[in-house]
Amino acid sequence: MQVLVVGSGGREHALVWALKKSPKVDHVYCAPGNAGIAADAECVDIPVSELEKLADFAHDKKIDLTVIGPENPLCAGIADVFRARGLAVFGPSQAAAQLEGSKDFAKKFMLKYGIPTARGNSFTQADDAKKYIRDEFSSGVRGIVVKADGLAAGKGVLVAESLDEALDFVDSCFEGNFGKAGAKVVVEEKLDGEEASILALTDGHTIVPLVSSQDHKRIFDLDQGPNTGGMGAYSPAPVVTPKAAARINDQILQPFLRGIQQENLDFRGVIFVGLMIDKGLPKVLEFNVRFGDPEIQPVLRRFEGDWFDVLDHVAHGDLANAQLVWSGEAAVSVVMAAGGYPGKYDKNDEISGLEEAEKNGAKVFHAGTSLANGKIVTAGGRVLGVSARGKTIVEAIANAYRAVEKIHFKNAHFRKDIGQKALKQHDDI
Repeated sequence: MQVLVVGSGGREHALVWALKKSPKVDHVYCAPGNAGIAADAECVDIPVSELEKLADFAHDKKIDLTVIGPENPLCAGIADVFRARGLAVFGPSQAAAQLEGSKDFAKKFMLKYGIPTARGNSFTQADDAKKYIRDEFSSGVRGIVVKADGLAAGKGVLVAESLDEALDFVDSCFEGNFGKAGAKVVVEEKLDGEEASILALTDGHTIVPLVSSQDHKRIFDLDQGPNTGGMGAYSPAPVVTPKAAARINDQILQPFLRGIQQENLDFRGVIFVGLMIDKGLPKVLEFNVRFGDPEIQPVLRRFEGDWFDVLDHVAHGDLANAQLVWSGEAAVSVVMAAGGYPGKYDKNDEISGLEEAEKNGAKVFHAGTSLANGKIVTAGGRVLGVSARGKTIVEAIANAYRAVEKIHFKNAHFRKDIGQKALKQHDDI
């Protein structure tokens, strides 16, 4: 089989790595890929925004399955372009991708189908949003969440603990700081609890969750500092207890499946459910229509089946016959970022120690790297995802950080506490 992965980050490297291991796959292409992906796939210089060129490539190379990584091409309708040309693709239609592309659309969908979520409202005028926020703070809330409606590269959400910062963020949205994404805002109550991520495959007929994971959004240890695209993740997430998992299935995943069926949304891909779990009760923070990055890295480190076979079943509407096989071990992925991220950061700094890091079973997924004069250099804010397994979460953490210590580049930054929440949850795993 010939496979094409669309994207250039750590998520796409993890997908390429897993697909390459399938005995059914002869060749993996990645467009556009990065320096690390180039070691596991043949990189193709086509941007993710060039939907027709990507479809032309898939047609010309007789690609058997295309897997779409990022949200932007999905929201732009890449799956529709491919399917219109008879090409098999893993990813929801443009209409279904609104579940990530518009937080207002997603909120209305959740409310319509009884999916537990935060109380909130949507606004197209700054003054209306500000009045709602003032009323909320007057009622004694301890915080409020303000979200730009559209795609904003992970930066369009503020958890505001004061009235002033909430009002300022509303202004930044309507003043165009997030482009068209901020033309509408969603204001929600701040939920208590612990976050977790559930990635669930669906072909529109069946929905199957992957193993649980937990991301670390803030840039600094102890969840301090600004939000990022994700500074590390681990799997499993102990906060997703068997009882919580049953509630997630009954109260969220099954109503989600009924909803996309009733709305006639062509959803053959993955729904990423961002959750807040408080006392075992889950509520949805957000929907994403692609694999979480970095969550997919530890999840795929635990996958022991044929990843191509699974995604191919989804693309062809036959998920019920797919076989998902998981390791009982834990996995941890630590993100190494460029100094200054998520603000301004340098590029083109040489990276050393990559081979040494992988000698004892770790896998380094490249997120923002490129080749310069034959050397691998930094090319993004999140540079690498250093991933390892272990019999326990303690062992997986140790293995991941042992590999991190082998890697060096100028002003490298990483959190030192990835996975620690799992230890607080259960000391014996």
